Amino acid sequence: MSNSSSLKHFLLLALADTRQLQLLHFCLLLGISLAALLGNGLIISAVACGHHLHTPMFFFLLNLALTDLGSICTTVPKAMHNSLWDTRDISYAGCAAQLLFFMFFISAELSLFTVMCYDHYVSICKPLHYGTLLGSRACAHMAAAAWASAFLNALMYTANTFSLPLCHGNALGQFFCEVPQILKLSCSHSNFRKIWISLLGVCLSFGCFVFMIFSYVQIFRAVLRIPSEQGWHKAFSTCLPHLAVLSLFVSTGIFAYLKPPSISFPSLDLAVSVLYSVVPPALNPLIYSLRNQELKAAVCKMLTGQFQKH
Repeated sequence: MSNSSSLKHFLLLALADTRQLQLLHFCLLLGISLAALLGNGLIISAVACGHHLHTPMFFFLLNLALTDLGSICTTVPKAMHNSLWDTRDISYAGCAAQLLFFMFFISAELSLFTVMCYDHYVSICKPLHYGTLLGSRACAHMAAAAWASAFLNALMYTANTFSLPLCHGNALGQFFCEVPQILKLSCSHSNFRKIWISLLGVCLSFGCFVFMIFSYVQIFRAVLRIPSEQGWHKAFSTCLPHLAVLSLFVSTGIFAYLKPPSISFPSLDLAVSVLYSVVPPALNPLIYSLRNQELKAAVCKMLTGQFQKH
């Protein structure tokens, strides 16, 4: 038995037992990381350099790409290191820092999804007021509020999680430091605080999700009143990918934090965590951002310009 004051390190979940599988996992994680870095890096560069992309939608996409880069760079490199060097260790301070940054970027991503949903709602349901409701100052304030609230949420989560006494060893059933896995190590007399920590984040996520669902109901009602099929296609092609990514992100995140202990086992926990922590940063540029024709044209122009310079 150990408590948090004497813990010097945690043991992360080993993704594989044999050397061949460890190297395979390293290669898979490397490929996913490179895909996320490339896709999100192209979006950030294209929006930053393309003055015609300095609109609210692309401004929020740039912020979303930053959260994707941050979240995958917080969790995956350590897992790659452990697979390559056949180790499981992460220091106590390193675990706390990883949890803080992961919660920060994940919370910011959820907040930005909510803001982007509002952007879709205004552009489709209140197009005449778009310039007033989503001016440059309003967009900057919304982005700043998303990042600030995410930091406060991450700080609160990390402080509350690591203030719990830990009595059940130091082995985490996950490849990164995740709140539910650390809560499993806490003492039984902390049950009320464990439930409070889990429910707080879930309530915030569920509140954002309800707001977005309500907004999309209004959006789809407005879209169905559009007389042209071309208008339908443009609206649905913008909203449905966003809704699909959002549903995957929120549903798997809530399931990870609220699933009962009776159905908690390593393979399920690993699959769920990958779906909300690794998959969205890698796929968001493909299924959401780079499907936009303006953005694709800006990326192509930027790349051809770079090649011509060389």
